[in-house]
Amino acid sequence: MSRDEEAVVYVMLEHVMLESMTQSLFLVGDKAVMERNVPWALMTVFLLLGVAEAVDNLTELGKLVFYQMDGNATYVRDTGELASYIPTETMFELCDPQKNYSQAKFSYTWDLGNGEVIQGTEPVVRYQYAASGNYTLRLKLGVSSNQTAQQMTVYSTDVTVLDAIKHIELQGPIDYEVSQNSSVAVHVDGSPPMWVCWRFLPNCVPDPYGGCTLTMLYGNTLWLNHTFTSTGVHCLDISVRNDISKLQTSFSLFVKRNSNAHLIFIMACAAVLVATFSFIAVIACRPRLHSRTPLAASSNAIFLKSQDSETHSRIMFNFFNSGKEEKQPLLLEYGAQYST
Repeated sequence: MSRDEEAVVYVMLEHVMLESMTQSLFLVGDKAVMERNVPWALMTVFLLLGVAEAVDNLTELGKLVFYQMDGNATYVRDTGELASYIPTETMFELCDPQKNYSQAKFSYTWDLGNGEVIQGTEPVVRYQYAASGNYTLRLKLGVSSNQTAQQMTVYSTDVTVLDAIKHIELQGPIDYEVSQNSSVAVHVDGSPPMWVCWRFLPNCVPDPYGGCTLTMLYGNTLWLNHTFTSTGVHCLDISVRNDISKLQTSFSLFVKRNSNAHLIFIMACAAVLVATFSFIAVIACRPRLHSRTPLAASSNAIFLKSQDSETHSRIMFNFFNSGKEEKQPLLLEYGAQYST
């Protein structure tokens, strides 16, 4: 019998008792009527007290216990939370220290709350929920013996089914650049809310004294922002748990130098090389420009040839600067004498 039915029984009991007492008060003067009503009222009270006592005894006869098996491990679920897609056993544990029901026969009708009803004579039922959600499990317990007729009671409990954490996936690239704000996405396939504890380890060296960052996850994807300060291999240690499961894993991340730094270095080297080659070209071209200067000055030279006699001649070069208007010859050279 359910709690609501028990309450109805107790209300009826109180109503009958109150009605009997009222009739007795109003019929005090009529002794015959009172003698007829009092036995009937007492019988009704005793009958209802017996029913209530039987209901209490059946209600307190035992309890429901949930077990779930995952691999070689067996978990006792005593908080009303179960994992989906996990083999589940619900057992009715009889509590009869005085052995009052040692010869009784029991019948069990299990209503799992998902549309499935299982009947049997064993105090255990095996099943599993295929989807997360809220369910109400009801057990209709029938007890019969040789001395009494079959009595029925109902055990009811609310069950919350959650998805266990079975996989943690790193979404996105595994190569990152140093000194840049990087975003890392982690996907968890369990039922929220979940507690996530994560930390980055340079060179994948465990830090026994270092803690982790605890984050409450209300979805299935966690975004982490981190700036790597050194190159090499880094590890992301992450541990996730919800009310029914826990999983821990680690990911290896490769951090390389910033590509912009390489470009700046290459451009700086190219600028140095261009400056060096330019300096070498200027040095190499300076002698040629210097050698051309006398040719330009020769345009101001005058070639003179004079004959002193019939057999001797004289060659004379006269260089002058038109800007300074020098009139005197700068170079006077006598050439060899030729015979004509």
